[in-house]
Amino acid sequence: MTHAFADTLQDFQAGPGLKGKFYSLPALARRFPNVKRLPVSMRIVLESVLRHCDGRKVTAGHVEQVANWKPNAERTDEIPFTVARVVLQDFTGVPLLADLAAMRSAARRLGQDVCRIEPLVPVDLVVDHSIMVDYYGRKDALDLNMKLEFQRNRERYQFMKWGMQAFQTFGVVPPGFGIVHQVNLEYLARGIHRGADGVCYFDSLVGTDSHTTMINGIGVVGWGVGGIEGEAAMLGQPVYFLTPDVVGLELTGRLREGCTATDLVLTVTELLRKHKVVGKFVEFFGEGTRSIGVPDRVTIANMAPEYGATMGFFPVDERTIEYFEGTGRSPEEVKLLEAYFRAQGLFGVPKAGEVDYSQVVRLDLGTVAPSLSGPKRPQDRIEIGKVAGTFRSLFSKPAAENGFSKAPGDLAQRRPAGDVSIGHGDVLIAAITSCTNTSNPSVMLAAGLLAKKAVEKGLRVPSHIKTSLAPGSRIVTEYLREAKLLPYLEQLGFALAGYGCTTCIGNAGDLAPRINEAINQGDLVCAAVLSGNRNFEARIHPNLKANFLASPPLVVAYALAGTVLKDLMTEPVGRNAKGEDVWLGDIWPTSDEVHQLMRHAMSPKAYRANYARVKSEPGALWTAIPGVAGATYDWPESTYIAEPPFFDGFTLQPPAAGSGQPHTVRDARIMALFGDSITTDHISPAGSIKDTSPAGQWLLAHGVAKADFNSYGSRRGNHEVMMRGTFANVRIKNLMLPARADGSREEGGLTLYRGADGRTEQMPIYDAAMRYVAAGRPTVIFAGEEYGTGSSRDWAAKGTQLLGIKAVVARSFERIHRSNLVGMGVLPLQFRGDTSWQSLGLTGEELVDIEVDPQLKPQSEARLVVRRPDGSRQEAKLTLRIDTPIEVDYYRHGGILPFVLRQLLQA
Repeated sequence: MTHAFADTLQDFQAGPGLKGKFYSLPALARRFPNVKRLPVSMRIVLESVLRHCDGRKVTAGHVEQVANWKPNAERTDEIPFTVARVVLQDFTGVPLLADLAAMRSAARRLGQDVCRIEPLVPVDLVVDHSIMVDYYGRKDALDLNMKLEFQRNRERYQFMKWGMQAFQTFGVVPPGFGIVHQVNLEYLARGIHRGADGVCYFDSLVGTDSHTTMINGIGVVGWGVGGIEGEAAMLGQPVYFLTPDVVGLELTGRLREGCTATDLVLTVTELLRKHKVVGKFVEFFGEGTRSIGVPDRVTIANMAPEYGATMGFFPVDERTIEYFEGTGRSPEEVKLLEAYFRAQGLFGVPKAGEVDYSQVVRLDLGTVAPSLSGPKRPQDRIEIGKVAGTFRSLFSKPAAENGFSKAPGDLAQRRPAGDVSIGHGDVLIAAITSCTNTSNPSVMLAAGLLAKKAVEKGLRVPSHIKTSLAPGSRIVTEYLREAKLLPYLEQLGFALAGYGCTTCIGNAGDLAPRINEAINQGDLVCAAVLSGNRNFEARIHPNLKANFLASPPLVVAYALAGTVLKDLMTEPVGRNAKGEDVWLGDIWPTSDEVHQLMRHAMSPKAYRANYARVKSEPGALWTAIPGVAGATYDWPESTYIAEPPFFDGFTLQPPAAGSGQPHTVRDARIMALFGDSITTDHISPAGSIKDTSPAGQWLLAHGVAKADFNSYGSRRGNHEVMMRGTFANVRIKNLMLPARADGSREEGGLTLYRGADGRTEQMPIYDAAMRYVAAGRPTVIFAGEEYGTGSSRDWAAKGTQLLGIKAVVARSFERIHRSNLVGMGVLPLQFRGDTSWQSLGLTGEELVDIEVDPQLKPQSEARLVVRRPDGSRQEAKLTLRIDTPIEVDYYRHGGILPFVLRQLLQA
């Protein structure tokens, strides 16, 4: 078939003997002049659509649609975006691999060729989510933590090794190399690709982690998706998404002395949350954007999920080229990258007025101030001088105002904990963690310099504070050693604990028993301070209710202070053995001091040597894991890996409408009534498993000792654990439960089960769900704003489906979770106008019907019918949040996985 835009395939020259072919956007612009005014990110999307135009999945109409993108048009069309590659982390990658293995098992049962199930684009899984901070504050912490990691995760790592040999395009970066997004930046990202036909094209990707957006900082279009969407992408499906608005964020001015990239990204997060950029692209432009280097750009891009955007995109310019050179890419790669972007007319950061945006937001970098965010949400920024006052204020405010509902007079309360006492506001975890900040040499060197000055001033961190250093790459510790700063961090307890996500994802490890006991006995509101990107309730540690995001140097400073009740702008950080007060200004490094050490951070030779070891020296622990051979997996008995039930009874024909996948929900019970900002951590926790929980009881019954439970995240390859863990977060509040005398409600994954005999019984959501499923009774969830905010956690949708929940009705949804619900065959519906479950007066006693358009027309009107025990009825209009035609197909097939498997086997 002749390409509809064959005339756009042209040649470009990158230097003597270095040339390539490309689908030229400037050539396309001769047919569609609007292309020249498109945001840079939309032009990169357009190139993919143009290159993959085959008249079937991608048509000439799709090319014309994207080429004629208008800043403020009605958004009804979907874009079929075919990505160049897929990246995974192990918590989401293992269940994805399990689904692929289950697809092959289903194909074998049907007598089909199992090798039809094979990723069609490169897939890289980086193992970064499994290491925990069990040991800390000692020089052998890394070695001890990694040995524990391999002991706990042996079955999972064997399964990964099976995947490496079973699939030709599936690779693994073993534990101990770093965090997926930092490894992606430093090693996996090539900038552009060259196909076997000689055609060059932009790098692009999706990743099964919401912070995949970090790659936007080097001009790569990519974002986080759920594992189910990631599977579809790797198996040749375009990633379909609704044509987005593109918000331009113009940066002007320069950062003030003493301000860091962390302060900037927390300011950007606060600003863009106010501008409601959920589901939109954000593209940075202007002179201020040109002035900031790639490490600062990727810090900002990393937190796109926190400000709600699909992407936080930075165009390619001279700074990008410097970064590629400094991180060890070959001279030929770098030349090809720059020549290709110049040939496409996309080299350089746009100036004001050069491209069209749906909306322009402006930020003067000179207004940014040193800040933290918290104590419960990343968008709640607090300038450093107001942290203590904000904590005091929130201490007695109600939960509805993000407070802790305590009596003001209890603030000074303290409890003995062995040889120390702890109280409200005490910092008990201080973690330099997360790719958000550890990818940025300026803030890491600043943390090392602050530690050096603090040690020289005679300051020490209290021994009961759990301190840790867990960078996103081995390169970080290498340059900290070269700069002679690592010993000072170690003296303050920030010894290397691991190369992985650790505290940022809830793998902080436990606190000392005496500390936990004191917290629980006194119901204390204690704090964690970390250089991460998420601080939702119970994410960092189930007993720490106040969690603050901060730059690495501020993490060290608050560890020294020991409490967030100390105002570091007006009070000394601490007092040394001589009785001398030491102030933050005494130990805060200057930008010149940081700059003088930056030469240690960008050594091409060091980067090349480090990542060469991924294949040549993956480590003795990884090498010792035995491999498993075969094209299909034999599913040995395991509490970590089990064949998922998503293909049970699979047939090559989809279920008939109204039989296998009814569109209308009848006589449903309400499983839960939730408030605003229910995160995917609330729905499907990643952290520790309580022995009293349904998941803990199942593990005990299957011979797993409590000490070997590991975490929910590590057990995502076993649906029996994960469905029992759905809605099991210890801090989730089901507002269906009766209020206590003080107005509070019991926390944890509980509900009121209403039996056929009319009796009501409080029990875990899992137990109630299984009773409803056995009785053939559908169930629904009601929620407020931002339902499903947070990580791209496909188990939040998978678990919902396995519990028999047919629909989720909310005031609004976060992008990835809404898509995941559709992908698992669960109806997402949105209240219209000011309607909410509260305005309808729902209590959980009601039966509900949900009627949707029989054709499932995207974003069509649906009807909610509420029937109360007294016989009265009430109706409300809803919007069906199946947003695109391809999502209609997914839903009709029972979800995206059966849809894709049918396509592969019928090809």
